[in-house]
Amino acid sequence: MALGRPIPVLQLSREERDTLERWVRRPTSAQALCLRARIVLACASGSTNQAVADQLRVNQATVGKWRRRFVERRLDGLLDEPRPGAQRTITDDKVEAVIVKTLEEKPEDATHWSTRSMAEAMGMSQTSISKIWRTFGLQPHRTESFKLSSDPQFIEKVRDVVGLYLDPPERAVVLCTDEKSQIQALNRFQPILPMMPGTPERRSHDYVRHGTTSLFAAIDMATGKVIGSLHRRHRAREFKKFLERIDTEVPGDLDVHLVLDNYATHKTPDIMRWLLRHPRFHLHFTPTSSSWLNVVERWFAELTTKKIKRGAHLSVRALERDIRAWIVTWNEDPKPYVWVKTADQILAALARYCERVSVAAAEQAQAR
Repeated sequence: MALGRPIPVLQLSREERDTLERWVRRPTSAQALCLRARIVLACASGSTNQAVADQLRVNQATVGKWRRRFVERRLDGLLDEPRPGAQRTITDDKVEAVIVKTLEEKPEDATHWSTRSMAEAMGMSQTSISKIWRTFGLQPHRTESFKLSSDPQFIEKVRDVVGLYLDPPERAVVLCTDEKSQIQALNRFQPILPMMPGTPERRSHDYVRHGTTSLFAAIDMATGKVIGSLHRRHRAREFKKFLERIDTEVPGDLDVHLVLDNYATHKTPDIMRWLLRHPRFHLHFTPTSSSWLNVVERWFAELTTKKIKRGAHLSVRALERDIRAWIVTWNEDPKPYVWVKTADQILAALARYCERVSVAAAEQAQAR
């Protein structure tokens, strides 16, 4: 004898299946609606509630609820119930039209939509457009730069570097190393006006350059301490001097694992000969166009924000004095950066992102 409630029979018409598949594929669909469509499609294949729940990693009761709702009310059953309060004046179709227009079209007189231009194009209020964009996480006014690595050894290098961070070798120090080149000693043409209540600090937009310097730095992944060296030039000769300083400051009974990028000065014949004479040094190169994998870049960002960006210097010597003092202060109370992502998690996230971008680009191309 069968136990439990009988499972409602679920069959789809061609139109219903097309609509559900469109909801699943469209990147602008709400996540909740997309999940409900997946549940119904999986149930329509003949799977049990438990099998669908395991496949989609949801609760069995959730599968039962949306199977029953669809059988009773078809596609309308997958939409959210009306909430108490004033009746909605903007329909779901209108919301979808705004989202599609935001993602797939551009205004004739601009590179991106504003709330005002979209409101005018859709015949809606600016407030309504703003609410829709906030709800679906759309920000047409923002843009970010990116570059995917084309390194043929990308996966191997990611596993190598991340393995060092998460499981460093015994009796060894892991140093993330890089150069911050062309740091400018800048001074404003007019005095900087101090902050006052209701008025931020003010500085003139123009400045005079007094020269540049380059900072070679290595941060210890275990302690957070930094070894720094300033040079006026940025060549293999200066990098070799920096390696000699690291060799002096790191205890001789420890191996030295350096994480660094693919800059040409790191691979010259002179550097290779020096490394052969110092076998305790081991180089680990990050993939090309992957500076985010080198932790010292995070430290450089902190140095720039806290000391360089708003600093004023009348000479390169004054700039170098400030940087050295900042490194000394940092090393008095160092704060190591803790790496938490595994190589598998990083690679999986990149794969998901590339897949999402590819699908969205393909749909936009198809729409045109």
